[in-house]
Amino acid sequence: MLSPEHRLRSTSLFGETVRRGRKKGTRTVVVYLYVQGGTFTGGPRMGLVVSKAVGNAVTRHAVSRRLRHVTASVLQDPQDATLEPGACLVLRALPAAATASSKELEADVRRALRRLSA
Repeated sequence: MLSPEHRLRSTSLFGETVRRGRKKGTRTVVVYLYVQGGTFTGGPRMGLVVSKAVGNAVTRHAVSRRLRHVTASVLQDPQDATLEPGACLVLRALPAAATASSKELEADVRRALRRLSA
C-alpha cells in the first residue's frame, strides 16, 4: 500500500500529468511522468488508471493491486533516481496487464521509467 504522501488523488493533477507529462508505453502499461516546478513537499505522487478495457471488476481490482505493489517497490528502490520529489506519475493499464504477472508488470514499469529518464 502506498503511503498517503505518495498517492495522487486530485483529478486536476491526474489530468495535468496526462496532458502535460511525458509518456512511454510498454506492452502492459503506459507511464506518464510530469515534474512540477516550484517547491513541493512530500515524495513523488503516483496514481493508477485501470479502465473497463482491462476486464471485469474482479480483473481490474487485481491489476490495480499488483500495480500498487509495483509502485511501492519502485519508490523503495534507492537505485531508481528518476523520481524526484516533485514528480507526478500516472500508470495506465493496458488490456495485456490482465494476464501479465507481477514480475512482468514491474519490468514494464521500470523499463518505461528508464526510457523516460533518458
